[in-house]
Amino acid sequence: MTSALWEQHCCLPLSANADLGALAAYGPGFVSVNVGYALHDKAHVLGVIDHFTRGIAKDDRLVPADSWNAVDAAVANGKTAVAFDLEDSRPLDGDPANIELFYLLGVRTLLPSYNFVNAAGSGCLDAVDRGLTAYGRELVTEMNRVGMVVDGSHCSTKTGLQLSEASASPMVYSHSCMRAVWEHERNITDEQAIACAETGGVVGITGVGIFLGPNEATVDAMIRHIDYAVDLIGIDHVGVASDYPFDYEDFRAEMLSNPQVFPEPYTRYGPIDFVAPSLMLQLHDALAAHGYPDEAVHKILWANFARIAAAVWR
Repeated sequence: MTSALWEQHCCLPLSANADLGALAAYGPGFVSVNVGYALHDKAHVLGVIDHFTRGIAKDDRLVPADSWNAVDAAVANGKTAVAFDLEDSRPLDGDPANIELFYLLGVRTLLPSYNFVNAAGSGCLDAVDRGLTAYGRELVTEMNRVGMVVDGSHCSTKTGLQLSEASASPMVYSHSCMRAVWEHERNITDEQAIACAETGGVVGITGVGIFLGPNEATVDAMIRHIDYAVDLIGIDHVGVASDYPFDYEDFRAEMLSNPQVFPEPYTRYGPIDFVAPSLMLQLHDALAAHGYPDEAVHKILWANFARIAAAVWR
């Protein structure tokens, strides 16, 4: 049984300074890396994708995750398959047709609203939760058609629940923790997790310290959230995604200079700690030591998110 890691979300500098070789730290396996969010327009994201694609091509440890078969082959050959994700619908420039463009360029996952309301729906930090808009539902329909995975992370509770209702394909919370374990605005409710699982989807427990606890970026904290999620929605619906920022200094500066996107819930504990790739790779042994059998560990660290890719990607 493979011990490869399916890392559903991490971050590199969104510029030509990004070192794609850093992603090999997760290998052999799979990693989805962010290519843009609420601060970025279409032109910027296209430039990032071009740089990232070139970087992958130049590194013989990495391959593009063009298909599920490409991911499978990458692991068999000791390499890391890389896909892209978008954290906000702003880069679509208001046109659902751009979903297909981004899909063809390697974007496999998209969440409609990042923390705050936009044309697609409300975010997790909005004072008033108005849910998914008609435009947001258009995006879901097009994502289902194209084969892009619908993601509820960073969205509001109501938006997330309505994504589950609207999607004809399994949806995910790519990088979210459980609010019942740690009360934070970015964490998801039991109701959201159950609705996601009912689509056939997966909740990816994330390695962000302020979402795991009081800035508690540890393997033990991740396992507490994994335990709760497994008890609530079952072993087939839980995965992991560190959200580790290889661009930490860039991210820290961007966060402090954009309080409209990163308000007090992000800054109340000071500099955010993250579960680093080296700790993510310890999860296999840690889960086994915690009592999870081999098959369950394999599902959490690989097979559950892999199932979503095989079912949804075109």
